[in-house]
Amino acid sequence: MAANSSSTVSKPSNIIGGKQSGPSAEQVGLYNEAFCNFVQSNVVAAFQRMRSEQRSMASKAAELEMEINEHSLVIETLKDVDPTRKCFRLVGGVLVERTVKEVLPALGSNKEQISKIVESLNIQMQTKGRELTEYREKYNIRLVGEGEEGQGKSAATSNGSGSKGGAGVLVS
Repeated sequence: MAANSSSTVSKPSNIIGGKQSGPSAEQVGLYNEAFCNFVQSNVVAAFQRMRSEQRSMASKAAELEMEINEHSLVIETLKDVDPTRKCFRLVGGVLVERTVKEVLPALGSNKEQISKIVESLNIQMQTKGRELTEYREKYNIRLVGEGEEGQGKSAATSNGSGSKGGAGVLVS
């Protein structure tokens, strides 16, 4: 009888009181799937945020380019005008009366400052574009409509040897 009791004690068992103590293989699979979905949604959200940041930078750069064009147009118009002539300028929402000779240097200075800001934004957009490209390659992100042309090509050339094995993320 002692031999029988020692043999049952020495075997490790996952069943305690008739119930399994650890998660089943099905539960582990569900946990893994939920975790992968969570990570994938975070990857997509981060990618969308980065794209949104790049779009807002491009929008702001286009807006500032329009302001530069407006400044250039006003400067060209005022160059031929008598320097003592009255002109009005909008400063912080307030219309102020000045002379052309006072306004022209300020317009030129503003135009230069806006140009510097646009250059800075363009550099930031290029950096953000590189970050987006690296992020897309790291997580194998494909945009909707983008993979259709390259999919047939990659399937024909890779033959399974050079592919990353795992599904990529498809972003609309």
